[in-house]
Amino acid sequence: MGMDVIGMFMFLLGAIVGSFLNVCIVRMPHEKSIVMPRSHCVHCKKMIPWYDNIPIISYFILRGKCRFCGEKISVRYFIVELITACVFLGFYQYYTYHGRTILLWPYLFMVSGFIVATFVDFEHRIIPDEISLGGMFLGLLFSCGIPLMHTAHVMFKPYFDSFLIGRILMRSIIAICFLQYIYVLISSKSYPDLEEILSSFAVLAFLVGDRALEVFLPMLEQTQLKEVVPFILSFDASMIGVLVGGGSIYLMGMLGSILFKKDAMGGGDVKLMAMVGAFMGWEMAILTFFIAPFFGAIYGIAEKIRTKDSYISYGPFLVLGALICLFWGEKIVAWIMRGYGLA
Repeated sequence: MGMDVIGMFMFLLGAIVGSFLNVCIVRMPHEKSIVMPRSHCVHCKKMIPWYDNIPIISYFILRGKCRFCGEKISVRYFIVELITACVFLGFYQYYTYHGRTILLWPYLFMVSGFIVATFVDFEHRIIPDEISLGGMFLGLLFSCGIPLMHTAHVMFKPYFDSFLIGRILMRSIIAICFLQYIYVLISSKSYPDLEEILSSFAVLAFLVGDRALEVFLPMLEQTQLKEVVPFILSFDASMIGVLVGGGSIYLMGMLGSILFKKDAMGGGDVKLMAMVGAFMGWEMAILTFFIAPFFGAIYGIAEKIRTKDSYISYGPFLVLGALICLFWGEKIVAWIMRGYGLA
């Protein structure tokens, strides 16, 4: 596909967004503002003029060095800007070609968060909450307005048959996590903090609301308000994705901690998977959960040989798994189901 005028605009927009993502990558791990101060050299601290801050181009004009002090500029700035520009162009062409342009913007927001999470996690072994939790709430918000994000749930009837497995899985995960949490509180004789209490009430409130949807939505569909049903179901699917995605990786970390007697999964990975579930639903979150360890294991073995360190940044492999599922997830699921004679 050739690059039309809109395609060129998307490439340029992606480069500009990539420049902003670089700011997030540098500042978020140190809890600094991403707005102020203006962009400056990390070595001499001098403000970078606009003509030295043109995405992609300025790196070549300056030959990868600061105009003022001559220190090298990290090639990561150029790489992030180029990757983001190519992603914006590629996503635009993909979703336009498939007639799903409405999905372009939510997934561009999602992948922008993925880019920041990947580079920060590789360098600092953390995933900023602004990306994971912010992305999770953004995914829920987009789901409220774009039912097509969760097509399998809201476009086929009966609605609740397509939700059945997801709900069972979600409730099972929550029940196991809750029992483990109670056991830890009792065995350690500690008290939950405010964040834990609020999180528990939020999950409980959703479970009650989700049960109410099972009862009242079929009746709502028989009224003049039936047009809102797909939007409600889309939000419900997104929320189930949050709890299944985050809960699955939390359970894996919990089992790892029991087996290896040390923390096996970071909280950032749990929140990142919740973000994946918010945007992509519980099916793709679970598929991501199973795909990511394959790539993580390969990298982990190589790092173990190279550095003797058994700890790896897992977030980038969750991102890789999520992107594979975004484009090929339905085909992978269909292939698996055919293999077991289910389709």
